[in-house]
Formats: sequence, C-alpha cells, structure tokens
Amino acid sequence: MPDLESIEELNLFRTDRGIIRIPMEQDVPFTKRVKNIVDTPAFRRLAHISQLGLVSLVYPGATHSRFEHSLGVFLNAVKYLLQLSKDTRFKQTVSSHHAELLLVSALLHDLGHWPFCHPIEDMHLSTLPAHEEFAQVFLAEGTQLAKVLRDDWDIDHAEVERILAGTPLNSSEELLQSILSGPIDVDKMDYLDRDSLHCGVPYGRNFDRQRLIQSLILNEKGDGLALLLKGKTAAELMVFARYVMFSEVYWHHAVRSATCMFGRAFYEVHNKLNVQQFISNDEHSAIRQLCDLTQNQDTELLTNGIFSFNRLLYKRLFEASHDQHPQVYRWLSRRPYIELVELSQTITLELSKATGLKIGQTELLIDAPPPHREVEFNITLLDKQGNYKPLKQMSPVVEALAIKQFDDYVKKVRLFAHPRLRSEPAIKNHLTPLLLEMSTPT
Repeated sequence: MPDLESIEELNLFRTDRGIIRIPMEQDVPFTKRVKNIVDTPAFRRLAHISQLGLVSLVYPGATHSRFEHSLGVFLNAVKYLLQLSKDTRFKQTVSSHHAELLLVSALLHDLGHWPFCHPIEDMHLSTLPAHEEFAQVFLAEGTQLAKVLRDDWDIDHAEVERILAGTPLNSSEELLQSILSGPIDVDKMDYLDRDSLHCGVPYGRNFDRQRLIQSLILNEKGDGLALLLKGKTAAELMVFARYVMFSEVYWHHAVRSATCMFGRAFYEVHNKLNVQQFISNDEHSAIRQLCDLTQNQDTELLTNGIFSFNRLLYKRLFEASHDQHPQVYRWLSRRPYIELVELSQTITLELSKATGLKIGQTELLIDAPPPHREVEFNITLLDKQGNYKPLKQMSPVVEALAIKQFDDYVKKVRLFAHPRLRSEPAIKNHLTPLLLEMSTPT
C-alpha cells in the first residue's frame, strides 16, 4: 500500500511550505528532488516553448510555456494521489514507488514536445518522430535527467518512457497511464484552466475542478478513473468547457488560419530542414530556421504573415462542417496532409481558369480535421446502488457534446486565402460551385 507519509511532495502540499507559485495563485510543492528535475537542461528548454504556439496571434495573452503547464500537471497529480489514496482498490494496485512514478511522469509529460509540435505531428511526416518517442532522447541512460531519476527518485528512465509512450508493462502502470492521459486526466485538468486564463476567456475555467477531484475513484475494472455520482455535474461542465475551448480558441478560424499557413510553410521546406536540430530548438531558434529556409520562396509570404512585424493572416473563403456543406466536409476531412496540399493546388489551378485571376500556389490553403479524432469522454459514474454506469447514458449533455458533436461540429473544413482574393467577386461566384462539383462522387 502507498505510504503517503514517505512521499515528500504530498506532505509538502498539505503543509503549504516549500512551494513555488504559478498562475492562478497555485502553490506547487517544490522539494529538492523536484527542483533537480526542473533544473535539468531537458526540462528548462520547455520554458522556451509556448504552450499554444500561434494562438497568441489571436489571443495576445496566450504566451504561457510548456514549463508552466508541466508544473500545473504535476500539481494535479499530487491532488489526484491524495484523493485516490482514499480508495481501497487504488491502494492495493499502486505502490509508493508507482505513486512517485506518476508524479515524475506528470512533471515530464511534455518533455518530448518541440516548437509547434501538434500542427507538425498532424502531418504524419516520416522524417519526424512522435513527441513521445523524442522524449527518450532526454531520458536515455547517461543523460542528466536519467541520473536524477535514478539517484533522487529510485526510478528507472524506462519506467517513465513507458508511461509517456502509453506502453504500460503491468496493471499499475496501466492505471498511471490512464491518469496521465484519459477523459479526466491531470493534463486536461490543467490545460483547460490555464489556457483559458491566459487567453482571457472564461470557457475553460467554468467547471468545478475541486468537486471533480473529490469525486475520483477507480472504475469497475480498476484500470482507469471513474467518478462518484456527486461529480456528475462537474463532469458535464468539464465536457462543455472542453467543447467551447476547442470551438472558440483551439479551432478559432483565425487561429486555424495561422496554423494552416505555418503548416504549409513547414511542409514545403521540411526536407531541407535539419530535423534533429529543429525539434531540439527553442521556439525562437525554430522560427528563425524556418524563416531562413523560406526566404525568397513562395512560402515567404506565409512565414512573414505570421512571424514578421507585419502580421497578415489569410482569410476564410469557405467553410464546411458536418451540417454545413456536408458533402465537401466528407470529401476533405480526415485526409492525409499530402492529399490536402495536392487538392489545394488543384483547386487553385481550376479557380484560376474559371476566374481568369492569377493565384499563387501558396495563396489558397485547405485546413481540415486531421485523421485522428479527439479522445471521447468515456467515463463511468458509481450510482447510489453501487453500479457503474457510463456518464453518456446518464447525461444528455455528454451524449450530445462529447460523442456526437465534438469533432464533426467543432473541427471544420476551411479554405483560407490571401486577403487580396477575398474581395474578388469572381472568387466568391466560382469557389462554392467548384468545390461542390469536385466533391461529387463520380
């Protein structure tokens, strides 16, 4: 059974001593062994990688780092452990060693992220590793971080690698992995709140995090989390918070315009990149490297538009979703990125012919939901009769927002174009009929 008295960080949290503070007025237990992890170069680099990347072009306050976020996730892991230690089955499954492994894994969960990681990963380029795989570079035997884990925590780096990669070795590790990456994991619990705070919007903060944590128990199989019935409303509000944050922040049309511009610029030059150098860089160095490679190229228009002092974001020409132009949505969504590039070039060519306008190869871009879908909010509640029931069966809110609508309604297909094209009447007259024709099955 976990001996909570032996886990320094949990004791420190309860005494409110030896802490560091992060927004919004959160006290993170900061023991010597936590400090030794945080002070490694591998972790310090996260202070120079923004959590939301290009979102700051739309929400100026969204400049917080993965460093700050990682401390917030670690704090949530402390809170989760204190709550779950009240669950008898949890104490039978998770040893003190595994409880400390969860703390370390939470702190290091973003270790393998590089600048603008998510839009790059959505392209599924063979030249780039997954960020979970890249984390192993910093955790490998002989690195400073591996030494700190072994000497200060008595944790082998391979244990952390398995949790981060989602390849648990046993039932205890499987449970830890679900706490780190699941419907109500320590990661989502932080980023919804933190991203909302820094963006200056209320959406991700309007759910009762304390009530949710106080309701945590193990699910029926004991391999993941469930909630007591008292947490139902808090869970519903979390689902809604996540839905609105994607709608109004992560997939805001201007954010997606900048993301689409970045993605196309990166794609066009990625074969010329020193990939290892790029993903090891801080954000400033990565931007400089990308801008250098696009200089005097067609893609310079894209990088200048998002990274120079003369901000110029592409504008929406067309939008489709599950219920708006569904034919076009089905045609373009979930496609591999290379196909979107090829289709954007075809559409550009056909639109040029139809309108008589000269349109550059990077002046019209397609943005569409990537092949992978967001994790469904698949969580169970323990009712008063002692039965575990899926929340979606007990809540019309979850059924509607987390299952039916989330990806298909929030993540839209959009065509973005250089602002000069938006005011062209010929573009407006020809684009929609052209897309409907091209998307009609033959």
